Amino acid sequence: MPELIQDKTIFSLLEVSRSIQKTLAERYKSLYWIKAEMNKLNHYTHSGHCYPELVEKQDGKIVAEIRSILWKADYNRINNNFLKVAQEPLREGITMLFQASISYDPMYGLSLRIVDIDPTFTLGELEKEKLDSIRKLKAEGIYESNKLLDFPVVPKRLAIISVETSKGLSDFYKIINQNPWGYRIESTLFPALLQGDKSVPSIINQLAIIAEKIDRYDVVAIIRGGGGEVGLSSYNNYLLARAIAIFPIPVLTGIGHSTNYTVSEMVAYKNAITPSELADFLIQKFHNFAIPVDRAAERIQQLILTRFKEEHNILSQLATHIQWIGKREIQTSRAAIQQFQHDLNALLKLRFYEQKTALAHTERIIQLSDPIRLLKQGFSITKVNGKLLQSVTQVSQGDVIQTILEYGELTSTVTDKSPKEDLDENNT
Repeated sequence: MPELIQDKTIFSLLEVSRSIQKTLAERYKSLYWIKAEMNKLNHYTHSGHCYPELVEKQDGKIVAEIRSILWKADYNRINNNFLKVAQEPLREGITMLFQASISYDPMYGLSLRIVDIDPTFTLGELEKEKLDSIRKLKAEGIYESNKLLDFPVVPKRLAIISVETSKGLSDFYKIINQNPWGYRIESTLFPALLQGDKSVPSIINQLAIIAEKIDRYDVVAIIRGGGGEVGLSSYNNYLLARAIAIFPIPVLTGIGHSTNYTVSEMVAYKNAITPSELADFLIQKFHNFAIPVDRAAERIQQLILTRFKEEHNILSQLATHIQWIGKREIQTSRAAIQQFQHDLNALLKLRFYEQKTALAHTERIIQLSDPIRLLKQGFSITKVNGKLLQSVTQVSQGDVIQTILEYGELTSTVTDKSPKEDLDENNT
C-alpha cells in the first residue's frame, strides 16, 4: 500500500513495477505479430535459451529497442524451421516477422517472449537485401569490374580466404597439390569466418590485408565447404560484394552450393559450385597454357628433326660430291703429274741429247785444235821468248825463235820479216 508522507502519496518501486505488470497483462492479453531486426541473438549454449536484442532502424539509426526471450525449446523449433525454409540459421542482422507476447517483470523489465518466427518473411527480406545490393553495385558501375580484369595466363600465386579446418579447403588442396601433371601453385591462407554476420567484416579485412601486398599474388580464392546451402545470406551483403567487385586482381569463389547465386559470387571473376570445381578451373588454366606449349615443343622437335634430316642429306650429298670431286681432282692431278713426268723425261732426254751433241761438238773442236794434231798435219808452232808467235810484229831482226815440228824443234835467227800486207800484195 502507498504511504502518505507530508500530504504526498508515496509508492514503492515494487508497487509501481507490479502496477505496470498488471496493466500490461490486462491490456496485452494475446499474441502479436511484430516486425523487427535481430540486433543480437545472445544465445547461451549452456542453457540453450536466447535473449535477443530487437531494434527498429530508420535511415540507419535505431529508433526503437527492446529485449526479448526465446526459450530453448522454441529456439530449436524455430531455428530448424529457418534452416529448412530460408536456408539460414536464426542469426543477428536479419529482419524478421515474429509472434510474441508482451510481458513485464519487476526484476527484468519489459520484454517480448518470442514463440514463433515466420521464415518466409525473413526470406523475402533477405531477397530484398540481395536485390538492393545488386542495384547499388550496378548504379556505381562496378558490378562487372572484377570480371573485366585480365586473368593471368598461369595463376601460380594464390591468396586463399578460408578456414584452415574447412573440408572444402582440404578438397581444394588435394586437387591442387596432387595433380598428376606436376603443376605447382603457391598458396597463402588468410583465415576468416565464412558464415554468419561476422563473416562480412572478417572477409573484408582479409581482402584489405591481401591488397596491401597485391604484387605477391595472381588471384584470390574465397573457399567455403561443408556448410551446404545454409548461411549464405552474408554473401549478399553490399559491402562484401563491393569489396570483391573492386578488388584489383581476379577473385574466385567456391563456397559450396549449386543454386541461387549470392551477389558476391555474381560479381566475382569466376564462381565455382564447389572448391573442387574451383581447383579444376585453376588446373585447366595451366592446361590451357601447357598444352599449346607442349604442342609447340613437339612441333619444334619435329621441325628440328626434319631440318636435321634435311641437313644430314645435304651433308651426305656434299660429302659424296666432295668425295667425287676429290677423286676427280686426284685423278686429274695424277694425270697431270704423269704428263709432267712424261714431259720432264722428254725434256731431260732432249737436254741430255743437246748437251751430248754440244759436248761432242766441243770435243771435236778441241780435237781439231789440238797442237799435236796440227803438228801431225804438217803445221808448226813458233815461239819467241816462250810466247806463241802470231805476228811478225812480235819479233825484230836478230831475235831467236823456236819452231816446233811433229818430230823435233828448230832454233832460228830472224834476218828479215815481211808484214801480212806485203805478202798479200806479193801473192796478188
